[in-house]
Amino acid sequence: MGERIIDSICGYCSTGCCLRTHVKDGKVVKVVGNPDYWVNRGNACIKGLRFLDHLGAYDRAVQPYLRNHAGKLEPVEWSTALRAFTSNFKNIQQKYGNGSIAFLSTGQMTNEEYAFLGALAKFGMHIIHGDGNTRQCMSTAVVAYQQSFGFDAPPFTYKDFEESDVMIFIGANVATAHPIMWTRALANKNEPVVLVIDPRKTSTARGHRSEHYAVKPKSDLILLYGVANILIENNWIDSKYIREHTIGFEDFRCHVGKYSLEKISAETGLTREQILRFAEIIHKGKRVSFWWTVGINQGYQAVRTAQAIINLALMTGNIGRPGTGANSITGQCNAMGARLFSNTTNLLGGYDFKNPDNRRKVADILGIDENLIPNAASLPYDKLLEEIQNERIKGLWIVCTNPIHSWVNTKGLIETFKKLEYLVVQDMFYTTETAQTADLILPAAGCGEKDGTFINSERRIGIVRKIMDPPGKALPNFIIFKKIAEAWGSADLFKEWSSPEDVFQILKKISKGQPYDISGIKDYKMIEDNFGIQWPFPESVNSFENERRLFEDGRYYFADGKARFFFEDISDPPEKPSDEFPFILLTGRGSVAQWHTLTRSNKSEMLRRYSPPEAYVEINQADAKRFSIDQNEWVVVSSKRGEIKAKAKLGDNVQPGQVFIPMHYREANILTFPAFDPYSRQPSFKYSAVNVKKILG
Repeated sequence: MGERIIDSICGYCSTGCCLRTHVKDGKVVKVVGNPDYWVNRGNACIKGLRFLDHLGAYDRAVQPYLRNHAGKLEPVEWSTALRAFTSNFKNIQQKYGNGSIAFLSTGQMTNEEYAFLGALAKFGMHIIHGDGNTRQCMSTAVVAYQQSFGFDAPPFTYKDFEESDVMIFIGANVATAHPIMWTRALANKNEPVVLVIDPRKTSTARGHRSEHYAVKPKSDLILLYGVANILIENNWIDSKYIREHTIGFEDFRCHVGKYSLEKISAETGLTREQILRFAEIIHKGKRVSFWWTVGINQGYQAVRTAQAIINLALMTGNIGRPGTGANSITGQCNAMGARLFSNTTNLLGGYDFKNPDNRRKVADILGIDENLIPNAASLPYDKLLEEIQNERIKGLWIVCTNPIHSWVNTKGLIETFKKLEYLVVQDMFYTTETAQTADLILPAAGCGEKDGTFINSERRIGIVRKIMDPPGKALPNFIIFKKIAEAWGSADLFKEWSSPEDVFQILKKISKGQPYDISGIKDYKMIEDNFGIQWPFPESVNSFENERRLFEDGRYYFADGKARFFFEDISDPPEKPSDEFPFILLTGRGSVAQWHTLTRSNKSEMLRRYSPPEAYVEINQADAKRFSIDQNEWVVVSSKRGEIKAKAKLGDNVQPGQVFIPMHYREANILTFPAFDPYSRQPSFKYSAVNVKKILG
C-alpha cells in the first residue's frame, strides 16, 4: 500500500500547528511538525505529537446507543437513533413550544460543522436557544473586542511574539497552555522584558526572562487602572494616537485618577516599586505587547479587566505595529471559528439576529425564507441552564462537550439535567460523565477522521484533513447533521451543503463585506498551498503576506473608525474567604500533557506518563506547616458546594491563603462558585472560597 503523508491542523489547542502524519498500510507510523508551516515551523508539543492516540481508544462510541425501558444504554442502528431523536424532540416542541429544546456545542468542531449545526438547529428545527462551551473560555474577549473595536477582532500575528521588546502576560500561562506560542516568544532576539502578572508562579512566570508579579487573585483590574493612572500622570502616553484614533479617553482619565499608588499596593499585594516599574517598562518599551487568556476571561468582572488591557495598548499607541497589541489568546482549537459560525451568540457569519437587514442578507445567501431566522440571539449558557432548572427547556442536544465535568458547580448541574425529559449527547466516547446520563448517544468522528477548516488564535484558517476512517458506525458531525436534517424533514434547506468544501464556499459569500471577509480565498487547496491564510482576505486583496496584524491604519470597526475606552468601578468578589472557608481556590492548566476534561489526552499512554493520575491541590509551604499537612498526603478540600479528596503538593507556586487545583480533574468543579461576568456571562472559575483539612485517622 506504501506510505502516505497527510498534513492536518492539530485538534488540541488554538495555536493551530500543522502536523505531518506518515501513514503506512493504514496505520500511523509517525507524526512530526510540518517544517513549512508559518505557525509551528516544524515544532510540535507533546500533545500534538500524540494528537491521534485517542482515536483508537477502547471507549469510542462506534454506534448509536439508546436507553431502554430498563434504564440501560443499548446499541441500536442509525435509523432507530434518528427516529428516537426526531420523535422525542418534536413531541417536546409540540407539547411545550419551540423554546423547549436547546443545544450546547463546542470549540472543537470545524467551521463547516458549526455552520451546519447552527443553521440546522435555528433555521431547520426552530430551536431558539443554543450556546457552546466556548462561553467558558473566550466569550469575555469577544465582548471586550466588540465593545472596544466594533468587532471581535484579535489584532495580532504570532510574529509579534518575536518582535516585541516588552511582553506582558496577564492571567496567561502560555508555556503550559500554548507551548508552541511560547517557543515563538523564546525565539525573540530583542532580549525583551517579560512581565508575568499572575497570582500563581506558573511555568511562564518561571521563564528565564520572566519577572513575576504575584498579584492577589482578581486584583488585576485595580492594578491595570493604577498603572494607567501613573502613565497619565507622567505623560507617558501617545496623545496623538489617542486624539486621532480613540473616543472616551478624558472620561477614562478621570476614572483612573482615583487609584493612588498606595491603594493599588494595598489591594494587589505588590510593592510600590513593582507597580512603578510596571508603568516605567511600558513607557520605555518601543514595541509593547499585552497577552491574556482565561486567567482574565474567567472572572466576575472579566470584560472590564480585558478592556483595561486594551486601554493600556490604545493610550500608549501599542497597537497596529509589529510587536504590539492587546492580544487575547484563544483556548480551544477552533473557538475562533465558533465565534463567527456557530449561530449562538451571533447570527451566522458575525451578523446580528436582531438586525432585519442582516437576517435578510443571510437568508438571501442561503436561499431560505428570512422568517426562518430568529429575531433574537440565544440565551447564554448559564441562563439556558436556568431555563432547564425552571422546567421551561425540556430537551437538550449536547454536541462534543462534557459539561458535567467542565461547568462550574457540577453537582448543581447534575440536578439540573435531571429536570430534562430528553437528553441527546453526540460525542466520540460513550464513557464521558455527560454521555452516561444521556437518553441517546450519537457516535461522532474526531479530528483526523474528517475534513474541514479551523481558525487559530491569530485568525489563520487552516485545513483539517481525514487521515483515517472513523471506527464502526461513527460519523463526522457534518454527516450526522445531514442525516438529522433529512430525518427532521428540513433537508431541502441544505441541498447545496453536500460537502464541507461546499459549505466553505457558502461561508465565503456570507463573509463578504464583513471585517473577517474571506471571499478572496479560492478553495481548500489555496489555503494548503499558502500554509494557512489569516483573515481578512477579501477578493480585493492586492498582495499576500503570511503574517498580518489588524489596525495598521489606525481605523477600527465603528462608523467613525475610532476605538472606545470602557471602564467602571471595581466590584467585590461574589464569594469571599471566611473562617469556615479561609482559602481562595485557583484553577487552571495542570501540565502540557493534559487537556480540558482529559476525555482525549488521558487515552494516550504517552500523555498519561507526564500527568498525575489523581487530583492534587497545590498548597503554600507555610500553610501546610500551619495545618501539619505533609507532601503527597491526602487532604479534603471543601466549599459550600461540596468536598473532594486530593493529594497535597507543597511548594511556593501559590501564595499563603491560596490553593490551586488543575481544571482537568472533575473534582475541581465540584468546588467552584457559579459567578458570571455581567456582560459576557463567562463563568468565574478562578475565585472560590474553600477549606483544606488533613484526613485524620
